[in-house]
Amino acid sequence: MSSKTPSEIVSALDRHIVGQEAAKRAVAVAVRNRWRRMRLSREIADEITPRNIVMIGPTGVGKTEIARRLAQLVEAPFIKVEATKFTEVGYVGRDVESMVRDLLETAIKMIRDFDAREVASRAEDAARDRVVSLLLGEAIGDPVEQDDRDPSDGAPAPGAEATHDRVRAKMRTKLDEGFFDDRELEIMVRERPTIPMMGGGNDQMEQGLGSMLEKLVPETRHRRTTTVARAIQILAEEETEKLVDQDKILERALERTEQSGIIFIDEIDKIAISDRGGSGEVSRQGVQRDLLPIVEGCAVNTKHGIVHTDNILFIAAGAFQGAKVSDLMPELQGRFPIRVELEALTREDFRRILLEPHASLTEQQAALLSTEELEVTFEEDAIDAMADLAAEANERMENIGARRLMTIMEQVFEEIAFDASEMVARGETRVTIDGTFVREKLAAVVGDEDLGRFVL
Repeated sequence: MSSKTPSEIVSALDRHIVGQEAAKRAVAVAVRNRWRRMRLSREIADEITPRNIVMIGPTGVGKTEIARRLAQLVEAPFIKVEATKFTEVGYVGRDVESMVRDLLETAIKMIRDFDAREVASRAEDAARDRVVSLLLGEAIGDPVEQDDRDPSDGAPAPGAEATHDRVRAKMRTKLDEGFFDDRELEIMVRERPTIPMMGGGNDQMEQGLGSMLEKLVPETRHRRTTTVARAIQILAEEETEKLVDQDKILERALERTEQSGIIFIDEIDKIAISDRGGSGEVSRQGVQRDLLPIVEGCAVNTKHGIVHTDNILFIAAGAFQGAKVSDLMPELQGRFPIRVELEALTREDFRRILLEPHASLTEQQAALLSTEELEVTFEEDAIDAMADLAAEANERMENIGARRLMTIMEQVFEEIAFDASEMVARGETRVTIDGTFVREKLAAVVGDEDLGRFVL
């Protein structure tokens, strides 16, 4: 569990997300409260539940990014789900419990990757030793030849083992230097057959059936010819599986899912019940009813064990343009006590987004073209022009927030990205983007509203 303070979390989020201070502070406090809870006595800790959050705001203002970056900062299992993808229990589709199972799978992968990095050097060393053995067997046959055996008992003759060790050491040195990287080698590869499942059934039933069939179908091995470099990678993965403790990974993943997991439920406004009514009201209410026990805290069966959802942090989000938070079931509303409204992005926000965040859009574009030996610089008026055009397009058309900047950037660099290698070949190694250039590239799109809706 991360021990970052709320101010440290907000500062870290500021490196990636412009504005939205209220939302950043809310998620920072919610995460810190989990850290605080774990330091209390069991008696009072059991009474404290997560302060789940509802983020209200139009698309493209940073709702998902705040939750995703937050999970990365605190090293918590995180998944994003869309409320509209779920159906009421008993109907064809995904049931809401699948989000908890997906979260556990994410936690398992996270911990397995961490443990794999811890043993990576040992696994690769073992893999290289196995490749040396294969190379020796292919090159000179058995390490100990019959002529080197003592005729009295058939054991290796004195000095034969030392000779073999010297050969292995020389072979390993050449292998480490990359001498054999492109040479082809035949190895035995483990393979577990995949079990095809019929789609459209109950999600939990299919998962349980798949798990049962996996245990019934034995693991197979087959010969594979590949390069030495690739063989080292494949064998290193096998060695990693031997070195990590799968049972401990699962145990830690279950604990981290229950104590640190974050589930981001997007488009929750789409399952709210509006005053207008309609044919979909019953289905939406059914999803809400199924979602309620998950958020309140219940035990979810998975193929790896039972996951208790009592301390999972749920962050819901939606534009809430045609509905209100109060349109959700009262019981569900009560499980999201913190509500923050994210502000629509302004022209100044767009300008900051282009310049301030770590790996901003301008940095990304310049870095991509630097691989072609093409240096890209942006004038101040180019930043102003892109910010102005993004704000104008969001006003005239559908407001998609900061995503509009990515579309504008692609339009500005469409020709340069295509011709970069030819430009460098002609000796054009520097490109300066100014406001005039930006407006020229987007003039036709901005002038034609119908085309603008299609392109921007």
